[in-house]
Amino acid sequence: MSDKQVKIDIDGPIAVMTVSRPERLNALDIDMLKALGVACDEVEANLDIRVAIITGEGKAFSAGGDIKAWGGMSPQEFGHGWVRFGHRVFERLASLRMPVIAALNGHALGGGLELAACADIRIAESQIRIGLPETGLGMVPGWSGTQRLVRRFGPQIVRRMVLGGEMFAADQALAHGLVDAVFDTGSSLAEAKTCAARIADRGPAALEISKLMIAVANGEDNGSGVETLGSMLVSKTGDLKEGVAAFTQKRTATFKGEW
Repeated sequence: MSDKQVKIDIDGPIAVMTVSRPERLNALDIDMLKALGVACDEVEANLDIRVAIITGEGKAFSAGGDIKAWGGMSPQEFGHGWVRFGHRVFERLASLRMPVIAALNGHALGGGLELAACADIRIAESQIRIGLPETGLGMVPGWSGTQRLVRRFGPQIVRRMVLGGEMFAADQALAHGLVDAVFDTGSSLAEAKTCAARIADRGPAALEISKLMIAVANGEDNGSGVETLGSMLVSKTGDLKEGVAAFTQKRTATFKGEW
Protein backbone atom coordinates (compact mmCIF):
# COMPACT_ATOMS: atom_id res chain seq x y z
CA MET A 1 0.00 0.00 0.00
CA SER A 2 1.25 3.49 -0.73
CA ASP A 3 0.30 7.10 -1.20
CA LYS A 4 2.24 9.65 -3.18
CA GLN A 5 3.44 11.38 -0.01
CA VAL A 6 3.13 8.70 2.68
CA LYS A 7 4.12 5.16 1.77
CA ILE A 8 3.11 2.12 3.80
CA ASP A 9 5.15 -1.08 3.70
CA ILE A 10 4.00 -4.05 5.76
CA ASP A 11 6.21 -6.97 6.73
CA GLY A 12 4.36 -9.37 8.99
CA PRO A 13 3.39 -7.55 12.19
CA ILE A 14 5.44 -4.43 11.37
CA ALA A 15 4.25 -1.47 9.28
CA VAL A 16 6.63 1.21 8.04
CA MET A 17 5.10 4.58 7.17
CA THR A 18 7.48 6.76 5.14
CA VAL A 19 6.80 10.45 4.65
CA SER A 20 7.92 11.02 1.09
CA ARG A 21 8.60 14.52 -0.11
CA PRO A 22 12.37 14.40 -0.28
CA GLU A 23 12.70 17.35 -2.65
CA ARG A 24 11.38 19.54 0.22
CA LEU A 25 13.18 17.62 2.98
CA ASN A 26 9.82 16.03 3.81
CA ALA A 27 8.39 19.39 4.83
CA LEU A 28 4.74 18.93 5.67
CA ASP A 29 1.95 20.48 3.63
CA ILE A 30 -1.80 19.89 3.71
CA ASP A 31 -1.68 17.00 1.25
CA MET A 32 0.98 15.24 3.29
CA LEU A 33 -0.98 15.76 6.51
CA LYS A 34 -4.06 14.28 4.85
CA ALA A 35 -2.02 11.35 3.55
CA LEU A 36 -0.58 10.76 7.01
CA GLY A 37 -4.06 10.67 8.51
CA VAL A 38 -5.17 8.11 5.90
CA ALA A 39 -2.05 6.03 6.55
CA CYS A 40 -2.78 5.99 10.29
CA ASP A 41 -6.33 4.80 9.62
CA GLU A 42 -5.05 2.00 7.38
CA VAL A 43 -2.49 0.84 9.92
CA GLU A 44 -4.99 1.00 12.78
CA ALA A 45 -7.53 -1.07 10.84
CA ASN A 46 -5.07 -3.86 10.05
CA LEU A 47 -5.27 -6.11 13.11
CA ASP A 48 -2.22 -8.08 12.01
CA ILE A 49 -0.01 -5.02 12.63
CA ARG A 50 1.51 -4.91 16.11
CA VAL A 51 4.14 -2.18 15.71
CA ALA A 52 4.36 0.87 13.45
CA ILE A 53 7.49 2.72 12.35
CA ILE A 54 7.50 6.23 10.92
CA THR A 55 10.50 7.52 8.98
CA GLY A 56 11.43 9.93 6.20
CA GLU A 57 12.63 9.45 2.64
CA GLY A 58 15.95 10.91 1.62
CA LYS A 59 18.23 13.06 3.76
CA ALA A 60 15.72 14.35 6.32
CA PHE A 61 13.16 12.92 8.70
CA SER A 62 11.16 16.13 8.32
CA ALA A 63 12.07 19.80 8.13
CA GLY A 64 8.68 20.67 9.67
CA GLY A 65 5.74 22.59 8.29
CA ASP A 66 6.36 23.89 4.78
CA ILE A 67 6.49 27.70 4.96
CA LYS A 68 5.23 27.87 1.39
CA ALA A 69 2.12 25.98 2.49
CA TRP A 70 1.16 28.25 5.38
CA GLY A 71 3.02 31.54 4.84
CA GLY A 72 0.22 33.18 2.85
CA MET A 73 -2.72 31.96 4.94
CA SER A 74 -5.10 34.31 6.71
CA PRO A 75 -5.15 34.08 10.52
CA GLN A 76 -8.38 32.09 10.35
CA GLU A 77 -7.06 29.69 7.71
CA PHE A 78 -3.81 29.33 9.61
CA GLY A 79 -5.48 28.62 12.95
CA HIS A 80 -8.18 26.25 11.75
CA GLY A 81 -7.04 24.83 8.43
CA TRP A 82 -3.40 24.42 9.38
CA VAL A 83 -2.73 24.29 13.12
CA ARG A 84 -5.89 22.54 14.28
CA PHE A 85 -5.90 20.14 11.34
CA GLY A 86 -2.26 19.23 11.98
CA HIS A 87 -3.10 18.67 15.64
CA ARG A 88 -5.80 16.17 14.71
CA VAL A 89 -3.47 14.24 12.43
CA PHE A 90 -0.61 14.18 14.94
CA GLU A 91 -2.96 13.09 17.70
CA ARG A 92 -4.14 10.29 15.41
CA LEU A 93 -0.56 9.09 15.11
CA ALA A 94 0.18 9.45 18.83
CA SER A 95 -2.96 7.50 19.78
CA LEU A 96 -2.49 4.52 17.46
CA ARG A 97 -3.31 1.35 19.38
CA MET A 98 0.11 -0.17 18.73
CA PRO A 99 3.56 1.10 19.79
CA VAL A 100 5.08 3.56 17.31
CA ILE A 101 8.81 3.95 16.65
CA ALA A 102 10.26 7.01 14.91
CA ALA A 103 13.34 6.19 12.83
CA LEU A 104 15.06 9.55 12.55
CA ASN A 105 17.08 9.18 9.36
CA GLY A 106 17.83 12.91 9.22
CA HIS A 107 17.09 16.26 10.83
CA ALA A 108 13.83 16.65 12.76
CA LEU A 109 13.04 20.35 13.03
CA GLY A 110 9.93 22.22 14.14
CA GLY A 111 6.93 20.21 13.03
CA GLY A 112 9.30 17.36 12.22
CA LEU A 113 10.30 17.11 15.88
CA GLU A 114 6.65 17.41 16.88
CA LEU A 115 5.96 14.52 14.51
CA ALA A 116 8.74 12.43 16.05
CA ALA A 117 7.40 13.18 19.52
CA CYS A 118 4.16 11.39 18.61
CA ALA A 119 6.11 8.13 18.62
CA ASP A 120 6.64 6.02 21.73
CA ILE A 121 10.33 5.40 20.93
CA ARG A 122 12.77 7.48 18.87
CA ILE A 123 15.83 5.95 17.18
CA ALA A 124 18.23 8.48 15.66
CA GLU A 125 21.20 8.47 13.33
CA SER A 126 24.42 10.09 14.49
CA GLN A 127 24.37 12.97 11.97
CA ILE A 128 20.93 14.38 12.79
CA ARG A 129 20.02 17.63 14.47
CA ILE A 130 16.90 18.37 16.48
CA GLY A 131 15.28 21.70 17.29
CA LEU A 132 12.25 23.98 17.38
CA PRO A 133 13.23 27.05 15.34
CA GLU A 134 9.77 28.62 15.01
CA THR A 135 10.35 31.71 17.16
CA GLY A 136 13.18 32.70 14.84
CA LEU A 137 10.48 33.17 12.19
CA GLY A 138 8.20 35.08 14.56
CA MET A 139 6.09 31.95 14.95
CA VAL A 140 5.33 29.59 17.85
CA PRO A 141 5.34 25.77 17.78
CA GLY A 142 1.83 24.83 16.69
CA TRP A 143 1.60 21.05 16.62
CA SER A 144 2.02 20.37 20.35
CA GLY A 145 5.63 21.51 20.62
CA THR A 146 4.83 23.32 23.87
CA GLN A 147 2.40 20.64 25.06
CA ARG A 148 3.22 17.02 24.16
CA LEU A 149 6.95 17.78 24.08
CA VAL A 150 6.83 19.28 27.56
CA ARG A 151 4.97 16.25 28.91
CA ARG A 152 7.34 13.80 27.27
CA PHE A 153 10.70 15.57 27.56
CA GLY A 154 10.27 18.10 30.35
CA PRO A 155 9.78 21.89 30.27
CA GLN A 156 13.38 23.07 30.54
CA ILE A 157 14.73 21.37 27.45
CA VAL A 158 11.72 22.66 25.49
CA ARG A 159 12.39 26.18 26.82
CA ARG A 160 15.95 25.94 25.53
CA MET A 161 14.77 24.96 22.06
CA VAL A 162 11.78 27.31 21.80
CA LEU A 163 13.04 30.38 23.66
CA GLY A 164 16.75 30.05 23.06
CA GLY A 165 16.67 28.48 19.63
CA GLU A 166 19.12 25.74 20.66
CA MET A 167 19.71 22.89 18.23
CA PHE A 168 20.91 19.54 19.51
CA ALA A 169 23.11 16.99 17.81
CA ALA A 170 22.18 13.33 18.17
CA ASP A 171 24.42 12.63 21.15
CA GLN A 172 23.10 15.72 22.95
CA ALA A 173 19.53 14.71 22.13
CA LEU A 174 20.24 11.30 23.64
CA ALA A 175 21.66 12.84 26.80
CA HIS A 176 18.55 15.01 27.21
CA GLY A 177 16.12 12.15 26.54
CA LEU A 178 14.86 13.56 23.25
CA VAL A 179 15.82 10.31 21.55
CA ASP A 180 16.21 6.82 22.99
CA ALA A 181 19.15 5.48 20.97
CA VAL A 182 21.70 6.70 18.42
CA PHE A 183 23.19 4.59 15.63
CA ASP A 184 25.40 5.09 12.60
CA THR A 185 24.22 7.06 9.56
CA GLY A 186 21.96 5.00 7.35
CA SER A 187 21.02 2.45 10.00
CA SER A 188 18.00 3.98 11.76
CA LEU A 189 15.36 2.03 9.86
CA ALA A 190 17.13 -1.32 10.28
CA GLU A 191 17.59 -0.64 13.99
CA ALA A 192 13.96 0.43 14.29
CA LYS A 193 12.87 -2.82 12.66
CA THR A 194 15.00 -4.80 15.12
CA CYS A 195 13.35 -2.95 17.99
CA ALA A 196 9.92 -3.44 16.42
CA ALA A 197 10.48 -7.19 16.04
CA ARG A 198 11.35 -7.42 19.73
CA ILE A 199 8.17 -5.53 20.65
CA ALA A 200 6.02 -7.58 18.26
CA ASP A 201 6.94 -10.77 20.15
CA ARG A 202 5.14 -9.47 23.23
CA GLY A 203 1.43 -9.79 23.93
CA PRO A 204 -0.47 -7.38 21.64
CA ALA A 205 -3.31 -6.80 24.10
CA ALA A 206 -0.83 -6.13 26.91
CA LEU A 207 1.08 -3.71 24.67
CA GLU A 208 -2.05 -1.78 23.73
CA ILE A 209 -3.31 -1.55 27.31
CA SER A 210 0.14 -0.65 28.65
CA LYS A 211 0.46 2.15 26.08
CA LEU A 212 -2.91 3.54 27.20
CA MET A 213 -2.01 3.35 30.89
CA ILE A 214 1.31 5.13 30.33
CA ALA A 215 -0.47 7.85 28.35
CA VAL A 216 -2.99 8.34 31.16
CA ALA A 217 -0.22 8.52 33.75
CA ASN A 218 1.53 11.14 31.62
CA GLY A 219 -1.58 13.30 31.38
CA GLU A 220 -2.15 12.63 27.69
CA ASP A 221 -5.85 12.65 26.83
CA ASN A 222 -6.91 11.10 30.13
CA GLY A 223 -10.61 11.08 29.24
CA SER A 224 -10.44 8.93 26.15
CA GLY A 225 -7.73 6.72 27.66
CA VAL A 226 -9.80 5.91 30.75
CA GLU A 227 -12.94 5.35 28.70
CA THR A 228 -11.09 3.09 26.27
CA LEU A 229 -9.68 0.99 29.09
CA GLY A 230 -13.07 0.81 30.80
CA SER A 231 -14.84 -0.14 27.58
CA MET A 232 -12.32 -2.87 26.81
CA LEU A 233 -12.78 -4.28 30.30
CA VAL A 234 -16.57 -4.25 30.33
CA SER A 235 -16.78 -5.71 26.82
CA LYS A 236 -15.62 -9.04 28.25
CA THR A 237 -18.21 -9.24 31.01
CA GLY A 238 -21.22 -11.49 31.21
CA ASP A 239 -23.35 -8.48 32.12
CA LEU A 240 -22.70 -6.85 28.76
CA LYS A 241 -23.59 -10.05 26.94
CA GLU A 242 -26.80 -10.26 28.94
CA GLY A 243 -27.62 -6.62 28.27
CA VAL A 244 -27.17 -7.00 24.52
CA ALA A 245 -29.16 -10.23 24.49
CA ALA A 246 -32.00 -8.64 26.45
CA PHE A 247 -32.10 -5.65 24.10
CA THR A 248 -32.19 -7.93 21.05
CA GLN A 249 -34.90 -10.13 22.57
CA LYS A 250 -36.89 -7.11 23.83
CA ARG A 251 -36.93 -8.25 27.43
CA THR A 252 -35.70 -6.93 30.77
CA ALA A 253 -32.08 -7.73 31.44
CA THR A 254 -31.13 -9.87 34.42
CA PHE A 255 -27.68 -8.75 35.48
CA LYS A 256 -25.66 -11.10 37.74
CA GLY A 257 -22.52 -9.08 38.14
CA GLU A 258 -20.57 -11.58 36.04
CA TRP A 259 -17.06 -10.60 35.02
